[in-house]
Amino acid sequence: MNPCVQTFFDPSTATATHVVHDGPGSQAAIVDSVLDFDIRSGRTSRASADQVARFVREQRLQVAWHLETHVHADHLSAAPYLQSLLGGRIGIGARVVEIQKCFGKMFNFGLDGSDAAFDRLFEDGDIFSIGTIQARVMAVPGHTPADVAYVIGDAAFVGDTLFAPDLGSARADFPGGCARELYRSAQKILALSPETRLFLCHDYPPEGRGPRWETTVAEERAQNKHLRDGIDEDEFVRMRTARDATLSLPALMLPSVQVNMRAGQLPPKDSNGIAYIRIPIDTV
Repeated sequence: MNPCVQTFFDPSTATATHVVHDGPGSQAAIVDSVLDFDIRSGRTSRASADQVARFVREQRLQVAWHLETHVHADHLSAAPYLQSLLGGRIGIGARVVEIQKCFGKMFNFGLDGSDAAFDRLFEDGDIFSIGTIQARVMAVPGHTPADVAYVIGDAAFVGDTLFAPDLGSARADFPGGCARELYRSAQKILALSPETRLFLCHDYPPEGRGPRWETTVAEERAQNKHLRDGIDEDEFVRMRTARDATLSLPALMLPSVQVNMRAGQLPPKDSNGIAYIRIPIDTV
């Protein structure tokens, strides 16, 4: 199967949201949606999500799934909002419970992984359907423990495991992350057929090119600056570890994680009717 993919790129968070479908009137999945959030004012907006919803309605698509490739640290998920408009189920990798246990303690949520909040927790190798299209789940830990890729027909949605060839790979220094696991997960993706289309979650284009969110296994194996053929595991781990030590935390990490580990649900409102994002002091 060669599914149709429509991508919406949010420049403020450098996030690509993908709508996967089999033509007008078919079932669809929305991968890695974005809820706009201004950290300076604390205001949310649904402009990015509404753009996706308009496309879905124009194409008469029936949303079966809202798929998260991992608990994002750089944007808030719009999955609950889009689910309220369009239906569908919210899914993520089963190891999200590890993220909940870790960050549930940090934010003092009392969230221990026993209540996943998601509609479906995917295990490695799980098969599910988007209408007539078969999808397969591939566990790709390393960036975080819960990262998964979704192989849907001739396309794979790889989250943060791979970036565009001139950018390489994502960081592996978040809690539960591991550069060695990241390398091995990337090799699983790069073992797919060379013509497999790879759809990325982020792109941070260098000067001189616009954002891109699609590549292929063949292109990544030939050109990826961190993971091309010939770069071995130990070499990658040395590079990734040294590079991660120079990186600051993403600007939206603390708001994003506490929302996204609860399937994109915003915090419940306090007695005054206002919801609050928690910022722990001297912990990260």
